[in-house]
Amino acid sequence: MAGVALRVARRQLSQRSRSGVPVLLRQMFEPKSCTYTYLLGDRETGEAVLIDPVLETAPRDAQLVKELGLRLLYAVNTHCHADHITGSGVLRSLLPGCQSVISRCSGAQADLHIEDGDSIRFGHFALETRASPGHTPGCVTFVLNDHSMAFTGDALLIRGCGRTDFQQGCAKTLYHSVHKNIFTLPGECLVYPAHDYHGLTVSTVEEERTLNPRLTLSCEEFVKLMDNLNLPKPVQIDVAVPANMRCGVQTPPS
Repeated sequence: MAGVALRVARRQLSQRSRSGVPVLLRQMFEPKSCTYTYLLGDRETGEAVLIDPVLETAPRDAQLVKELGLRLLYAVNTHCHADHITGSGVLRSLLPGCQSVISRCSGAQADLHIEDGDSIRFGHFALETRASPGHTPGCVTFVLNDHSMAFTGDALLIRGCGRTDFQQGCAKTLYHSVHKNIFTLPGECLVYPAHDYHGLTVSTVEEERTLNPRLTLSCEEFVKLMDNLNLPKPVQIDVAVPANMRCGVQTPPS
């Protein structure tokens, strides 16, 4: 299984390294698709992961990795995005040794596939994989091992959630997966989404559990709301989805 190469660790690890240094976190923004990319690193070992890189900003991300003296192990995707092309392929070229990662349930190609319950290790830290399908069947949320941070992709946004009207989306599935696998985290757990369209950068589980106007509805009300959003399709969907089904193992553009 790919989990061996991924250094799967099901035991809980401390959020702080042996020297007591907290995890390094950088939040970066891509304006065209309003996508957040997250860099997490262990200052002690220099090992790092990137969550949801974007093609156009991959050189920026690679430069930051180098400036901080880190070694990028994995370019990780929360799901097969429809609004931008992943930067995994370019990062594999710019930072030799970096591997692309995505959920096996996404059906997309990647160097490594992960499943619910797997943990991605970088130095003394780990990200726990929690299945959060509904926006797409392969959506996952990555939770730092001490449950202080959750990177929710499109499943849970700040005061919103991902749409469910394409890519085999299902509103009922999304509702239950968020309530079961994200809202059960500690209330103070920070929520870092894949997108924000209003200039917000971070929320908490407690805020979303009590203030999210969609996910505080009953399941029946939520399904009705999601089924009647009537949103236009993402501008890049016809290009992004086929490219992301190769999840960065495609040859990057010259």
